[in-house]
Amino acid sequence: MELRPYQWEVIMPALEGKNIIIWLPTGAGKTRAAAYVAKRHLETVDGAKVVVLVNRVHLVTQHCEEFSHMLNGHWSIATLSGDMGPRAGFGHVARRNDLLICTAELLQMALTSSEEEEHVELNEFSLLVVDECHHTHKDTVYNIILSQYLKHKLQRTQPLPQVLGLTASPGTGRATKLDEAIDHILQLCANLDTWRIMSPQTYHSQLLEHSHQPCKQYDLCRRRSQDPFGDMLKKLMDQVHDYLEMPSLSRNFGTQKYEQQVVELSQAAAEARLQQQRVCALHLRRYNDALLIHDTVRAVDALDALRDFYDHERATKTQVMQAERWLLKLFDDHKSELALLATSGPENPKLEMLEQILQKQFGTPGSPRGIVFTRTRQSAHSLLLWVQQQPSLRTVDIRAQLLIGAGNSSQSTHMTQRDQQEVIRKFRDGTLNLLVATSVAEEGLDIPQCNVVVRYGLLTNEISMVQARGRARADQSVYSFVATQGSRELRREQTNEALETLMQQAVAAVQMMDQAEYQAKIRDIQRAAVVRRAAQAAQQESQRRQFLADHVRLLCINCMVAVGHGSDLRKVENAHHVNVNPDFSIYYNVSQKPVVIDRVFKDWRPGGVISCKNCGELWGLQMIHKSVQLPVLKVRSMLLETPQGRVQAKKWSRVPFPIPDFNYVQHCAQSLSDLSLD
Repeated sequence: MELRPYQWEVIMPALEGKNIIIWLPTGAGKTRAAAYVAKRHLETVDGAKVVVLVNRVHLVTQHCEEFSHMLNGHWSIATLSGDMGPRAGFGHVARRNDLLICTAELLQMALTSSEEEEHVELNEFSLLVVDECHHTHKDTVYNIILSQYLKHKLQRTQPLPQVLGLTASPGTGRATKLDEAIDHILQLCANLDTWRIMSPQTYHSQLLEHSHQPCKQYDLCRRRSQDPFGDMLKKLMDQVHDYLEMPSLSRNFGTQKYEQQVVELSQAAAEARLQQQRVCALHLRRYNDALLIHDTVRAVDALDALRDFYDHERATKTQVMQAERWLLKLFDDHKSELALLATSGPENPKLEMLEQILQKQFGTPGSPRGIVFTRTRQSAHSLLLWVQQQPSLRTVDIRAQLLIGAGNSSQSTHMTQRDQQEVIRKFRDGTLNLLVATSVAEEGLDIPQCNVVVRYGLLTNEISMVQARGRARADQSVYSFVATQGSRELRREQTNEALETLMQQAVAAVQMMDQAEYQAKIRDIQRAAVVRRAAQAAQQESQRRQFLADHVRLLCINCMVAVGHGSDLRKVENAHHVNVNPDFSIYYNVSQKPVVIDRVFKDWRPGGVISCKNCGELWGLQMIHKSVQLPVLKVRSMLLETPQGRVQAKKWSRVPFPIPDFNYVQHCAQSLSDLSLD
């Protein structure tokens, strides 16, 4: 398989064993160039072993095809991702194969695992390929892995793997000035221990011939001239504000900033044990969600989301406080009027614009294929439903499906990893010709026939813009940005265009640096990063030991009933936090129907949903670990009562007391001992 001259130009230092970042536009063949570097590495380095890291599960299969084609059966390739179910240990697979393609999370888990079959050391690999390497920053899993590399480097541990980063969009790191953007690029290069960030210089004109940029169009619409449904929602939110008696609370309804405000209010109210205030904040967030859905899609979709929330509240809550009764009645008293307004109000102008775009693109001869990007899973579901129900779109050949995130979230709407793979396969072979997607499809998805990309009312950064635009791979492709005239989304997209130029200038400035000056800057940044990370680790460890676990009580976040102590908690697989106190079972109910997770786990399977026996608040799920039933708790379902006051933690890893690992043998022995005492 031949490389193009510009690909040869960018990989030459890597063929000499140097650490580089390959910076090429989307669709210009970064993966193919990396596959060739891996092939030459396996041919020329004694005992070579390559690991390719990706940040999305569906990219494991896609990269395997490219690398397999390049290696042509001469070396053994294995793939590992979170959706594989029972499998051999990571370390075992890595040692038995020449090249491993996996999600970064699996490598990180293997690096910290104490099991011999699972554990692997970073220096067991001789080449580390990091796909979409612009994610190597702050506390991302990429940077956690590379921080271990830097620690080994500064300790002069030998040998270390060669590092090859791939990106189309290094970004600016929120910089607005050139010197700040240069610092961001230098930080990225330091994190990946990069000798040089490579892009074509000699063969730049040839790159432009092979790199197809879609035609960008701004499809702007007017605001709704009248919005009776939205006005009614805001009136109901005004009534909740009046009920709260908090005049300082902003009423900038229907914005992400307002959402952040009520989330913070909910947390502060929980910690202050102001239950009525917390409940009002939770309901205000749902009304705000409905306004955001209404702005994105249809009023009926917004109303459906509100109905689902209130139906769920009635079905699950066994103890209803005064504020909840008032809030339920408020919605009940107005739901008929809301239903009438939802079905009789004016159309969303953004949907009318999207309708025109899809009619034009899919009503022409040929075989168009497109992706519509939207912000949330909820809006993706609603947009797909609209596409399927819109009479004018039934006359054109649109075969649409969702492509959204695989993980569980607070919303019930998600895809399994198997579903994702199947949708991508059907889109690739033409069975489907339109995807309604969230950001999960922005990076790496390689469909050469895709010729329509619509970014629908999105407020994102320049990296997302570049990545989404890059999904339009075919000749004469169209990249449409749909937004309301004068909106924040429009201003942000225009800012992103300026930031993309700033990014290009920053990369060029770093490439032109004197090599000695560049290397000195990289060393200084790396030393500072190692010191900073060690200080953060020490601070986190100190915070984790702030209180004795026995001195922290666990309260239900909703009804505030005390249900246990921090000393009852254990960690399973360093991820799931369970309560091992047998007396804890008196505080919760378990649903008969088990939670459906379309994955098979090594040592456990899901049981039913668990909820507070006193008030019905959802706490998590039951885990059947080997043969033991254990309640897994969501951190946000518990309020922590410490000797210095109440806190609501965002992550179990940030709680102010230590949580030991779960010991299966010890737990079983203790259970037997308890039975014999009975």
